[in-house]
Amino acid sequence: MSNFLSGVRVLDLSRILAGPWATQNLADLGADVIKIERPGTGDDTRQMGPPFMRGSDGELGDAAYFMCCNRGKKSLTLDFTQKEGQALLHELVETTDIVVENYKVGGLDKYNLDYGSLSKIKPDLIYCSVTGFGHFGPYSKRAGYDYLIQAMSGLMSITGEADEVVGGGPQKVGLAVSDLFSGMYATVAILAALRHRDHGGGGQHIDISLLDCQVGTLANQALNYLATGIPPKRLGTSHPNIAPYQAYRAKDGYLVVAIGNDAQFLRFCKAVNQIEVASDPRFISIRDRVKNRGDLEKWMCALMLSRDVENWVTLLADAQVPCGPINNLEQVFDDPHVRARGMQIELLHEKYGHVPNVRNPMIFSGKPLDAGIAPPLLGQHTNMILHDLGLDEAAIKELRLNNVV
Repeated sequence: MSNFLSGVRVLDLSRILAGPWATQNLADLGADVIKIERPGTGDDTRQMGPPFMRGSDGELGDAAYFMCCNRGKKSLTLDFTQKEGQALLHELVETTDIVVENYKVGGLDKYNLDYGSLSKIKPDLIYCSVTGFGHFGPYSKRAGYDYLIQAMSGLMSITGEADEVVGGGPQKVGLAVSDLFSGMYATVAILAALRHRDHGGGGQHIDISLLDCQVGTLANQALNYLATGIPPKRLGTSHPNIAPYQAYRAKDGYLVVAIGNDAQFLRFCKAVNQIEVASDPRFISIRDRVKNRGDLEKWMCALMLSRDVENWVTLLADAQVPCGPINNLEQVFDDPHVRARGMQIELLHEKYGHVPNVRNPMIFSGKPLDAGIAPPLLGQHTNMILHDLGLDEAAIKELRLNNVV
């Protein structure tokens, strides 16, 4: 395993995607991550299918969804609604550096698993809460899901075709991006707090809100509004600040042309033997092209239909004009560059044999990340972890009889 975070222990009390995405990052970096799961059912994503993994006996197992965000973790089944379960978690906290949870605000208080309670056990504990709306504000008590956050954050107001276009209207992104952004922000915050602690700064309670994170990643669209007071509109695949920068139909499919500056536009015009277009007063600069987007698109759309996708990609790549095909996932994982970068990996799973996964995209020159270990079976490491706490077989058997583990 990678050892950037060797010796760091994480208790993962999170479920679904945002929290597990953060803790998977920590596991990839070498932390010892113990995932706390409900006895019998575990993380909700174990059932979020199809598709499901299949064992050698043909029996369906965990959903692929679970496998995408729980690599490198140990699974401890524990019912912390029972006093015995709380006591075991409190004992684990004594040797823990980081706790990550995504329960509703105040949801863990009655189990003495909130930051205030656990920081009394471990004063320098880093405790990260991931919630829909954060720990203060008028919506703090509400449940928050990615889809809801995409809507409320304004993301869906700028995603999709314009209302006047056939099929127009707000759209969600094809991934739970609010969860994923929140997981990444949580990872960054945890690592910052860890460094702060290791330099004598003490523990931290980190408050990660999905709504905050999604608003925070509106980037140029947020500033477009704040600078003008005019809410941006949906533009389909077009860019509000750059043109031409969108998807186009070619003879046999679609591709994206992403011309980000005037030099690239000049090279594009040379490549298609229409150099005079680059000096057209309507199209000389980015500002001109955005202002005259309608005229530009009439020319571009007609032009792009003259060649097939492969021909365009070859021509424009040779001209150093950014472009690329719109791939489906089969094409993505068969792409020679994606294959060369080793993005698809295989992990050996105790039940499912060799299972596919996607490697962590962080690459370090001096200390490459290992592929890691496969996501765990439900409760796979329960006995091992309890033995490490000093419990013998009889004590563990008693806990199982009482449905504590």
